[in-house]
Amino acid sequence: MNKIIISLALFAVLMSACNTPEATKKESINYPITTKIDQVDNYFGTQVADPYRWLEDDNAEETKAWVKAQNEVTFAYLNNISAKQKIQKRLEELWDYPKYSAPFRGGDYFFFFKNDGLQNQSVLYRQKGLDGESEVFIDPNTFSEDGTVSLGSTRPSKDGKYFGYSVSEGGSDWQEFFVLDLETKEKLSDHIKYVKFSGMTWYKDGFFYTRYPEPSEGGELSSANENAKIYYHKIGTEQSEDKLIYEDPEHPQWGCGVGITEDERFLELYISPGASRDNALYIKDLSKESNEFVPIVADITSSVGVIDNDGDNLIVFTNRNAPKYKVVKIDFNDPSEANWVDVIPEKEEVLSSANAAGEKIFANYMKDVTSQIEVYDQEGNFERKVELPTVGNARGFGGKKDYEFVFYSFTSYTYPSTIFKYDIASGKSELFRKSEVKFNPEEFETKQVFYQSKDGTKVPMFITHKKGLQLDGQNPTILYGYGGFNISVTPRFSLSNIPFLENGGIYAVANLRGGSEYGEEWHKDGMMFKKQNVFDDFIGAAEYLIAEKYTSSEKIGIMGRSNGGLLVGAAMTQRPDLFKVALPGVGVMDMLRFHKFTIGHAWVSEYGSSDDSAQFYNLYAYSPLHNLKEGVEYPATLVLTGDHDDRVVPAHSHKFAATLQEKHKGDNPVLIRIETMAGHGAGMPTSKQIEEKADVWAFVFENLGMEANYPGM
Repeated sequence: MNKIIISLALFAVLMSACNTPEATKKESINYPITTKIDQVDNYFGTQVADPYRWLEDDNAEETKAWVKAQNEVTFAYLNNISAKQKIQKRLEELWDYPKYSAPFRGGDYFFFFKNDGLQNQSVLYRQKGLDGESEVFIDPNTFSEDGTVSLGSTRPSKDGKYFGYSVSEGGSDWQEFFVLDLETKEKLSDHIKYVKFSGMTWYKDGFFYTRYPEPSEGGELSSANENAKIYYHKIGTEQSEDKLIYEDPEHPQWGCGVGITEDERFLELYISPGASRDNALYIKDLSKESNEFVPIVADITSSVGVIDNDGDNLIVFTNRNAPKYKVVKIDFNDPSEANWVDVIPEKEEVLSSANAAGEKIFANYMKDVTSQIEVYDQEGNFERKVELPTVGNARGFGGKKDYEFVFYSFTSYTYPSTIFKYDIASGKSELFRKSEVKFNPEEFETKQVFYQSKDGTKVPMFITHKKGLQLDGQNPTILYGYGGFNISVTPRFSLSNIPFLENGGIYAVANLRGGSEYGEEWHKDGMMFKKQNVFDDFIGAAEYLIAEKYTSSEKIGIMGRSNGGLLVGAAMTQRPDLFKVALPGVGVMDMLRFHKFTIGHAWVSEYGSSDDSAQFYNLYAYSPLHNLKEGVEYPATLVLTGDHDDRVVPAHSHKFAATLQEKHKGDNPVLIRIETMAGHGAGMPTSKQIEEKADVWAFVFENLGMEANYPGM
């Protein structure tokens, strides 16, 4: 990479300069000038300029100065919006109530997370029995003064002796593992580093985990996200003594992970070339002296995952020859596919997940993006449906064979997350913990509509708003989408959306192709060379909302994060006339170089790679960074990123914002908000979440012509 060499003094002068009045008609916004360098890449005969390449170096002093200058401009704008203070105060009121997770078990205890209201991090509690007295077990608020060090995965050992947990700093994907004596809460000497995308898989007096090479000093290189290896750590030993279980030096960019059956007999090895669900599955019988993994599915063309075992038989959740998923039984002693037995055959609805507990299988089906839970015995005999409160999304139902009850959570767009206890024998659900959020759902309604995309495909969309809405085309609207990586966007309640809804806003969620809402075919219709379908679906959703008089092009904004940030970037560059506001969060904006940073190479299976000529032209056609055009009036844009994001590195947003400010023409503000000590989103302290959401909604209110009507504030 070319490195720009510029004195900090000169840089400071340049940064304080403003663009010409023609480029910035709003006198209140003087965008920093971003220095350009002469960087041009040749892709199969196509010359592609990359003048802001130097912004890829997050640790350079020049980049840090640029971040500081951009934030000064952005926060000066946001802090001048009259609605911001009211929105932030309302968000603080909304957030300030006790929030609980569903309990999980370890040893003689039930564990659960609780946040009293405005605590930066939720605290892990434990109690003996559901009626026992609870006590603090791990308080991550003590990890750091500013709350930016968070608690990640937690896993008690099967024998109830140990409790493992992970910690990450500043929202990073990098984790460190620690172990407590479960009974005494004493922190043991075990300390595991260089872990990413891994939990603890307990076995006897230790655990399996996945780690990567140590990142190089002075900055993380993409090579630190290659050559994943699986180790076994024995409690009480140094990490240097851990036993190597699996590595694949021939495929350094492939990922791997392990699981284990409840009886600790079968060790499951999962191998994947990228971020898709497709994987190979190998099994090792730990009850035998043989040290070999047996291939169950050796090719990587489908998704296979063990959910339980019945003696020699593995019970597996898969989309192999079943794009809407099914559950099968595989004899470990003869795993050839010809001998697989369907336990729960493929149905018309998508089987989004399957969990085992109490010697039952809980099948979570999606029917038009909403949950339907069916209970089967281990032979696949249907027993009953779980009665859910309303149309929405249910999660949970996992547990051990001897469990008599399980927990699940339920939520929808106007139904705050609520925890239920399900009795396995009777099939009855009872309320366990109800939300205390200060919000009246009776004032709002959600409906699902279906609209046609550009190619005629029927796409579902949820629309939430106040009851009695007038369809006059003047309602401020936010359209949210994701559309990728086989991830479905199911109904869920969001505290942060309430101020927008309370002040007359419409919140719409389009279930675009690329997700898993209708199975693997729906996913494949929105990936690789068919990625444009996702953008067409999103644009079609906006056109539907306008045609049906919900809103207009002057009253609609679009929002998305990560792959959804790419979605927003592509939509606003393809149809800048259609939207008034754009909110791309932590987005993949440079589709030609994404695979060169951190874990980006894992997304090649979803997007393709610019190293391939045909894939280059496909990526180049929609890459948000490369499709910004000179002299176009783009929507009012607030780009969001975190300076510690090591999944979608902030360089994507930095380069996109710099180019947007250079080429945009018009009165709409085009700004970037760079959160410090924050990553891709996970683990962000409550205080930072509220501040970010207040800024986002203030920007939306200002640019969609809304007022924050909260008398007395």
